[in-house]
Amino acid sequence: MRRYESFPVSGKNSLQIWPQTVSPWKVIWNFLVITASRYSPSLEAKNFMYRHLLGMRIGRDVSVGLMAMFDIFFPELIAIGDNSIIGYNCTLLGHEYLIDEYRKGPVEIGANVMVGANTTILPGVRIGDHAVVSACSLVNRDIPSFAFAGGVPVKILGYRSHRGQQNVRHIS
Repeated sequence: MRRYESFPVSGKNSLQIWPQTVSPWKVIWNFLVITASRYSPSLEAKNFMYRHLLGMRIGRDVSVGLMAMFDIFFPELIAIGDNSIIGYNCTLLGHEYLIDEYRKGPVEIGANVMVGANTTILPGVRIGDHAVVSACSLVNRDIPSFAFAGGVPVKILGYRSHRGQQNVRHIS
């Protein structure tokens, strides 16, 4: 289940009309802040910029890996819970521009979540507390709490115990 709003367009593809959906000045500002954050080795500086300069909801002790890319059009749609890790070169999108429509939706990542490197998370997705998403995954649906998920597209591979260790129960 993904939660997003859909906005139909006609004539040109929806990316052609992006300046009508969001202020170009906002996009320039967001791009500059996100680019600086992508290269910053300081987790505290990144979290400050995300919270105070972009309006993202970032919990305490969040760690965002180098080169992670957040949505430049709608970063305020992204929320990350306390003590979560977003791996190297991940992409979190609050929008999708398609041929006949564009979509906007929140990305909600719970507390104590681990998102592996090079993962893409699409708009309207919720990842529950204590979940783990393996590297190189495409998260196009919700991931429940304590789930271990991965793949393209993402699938639930098993569940973690409440102590953080992998449980023996797996889903094929």
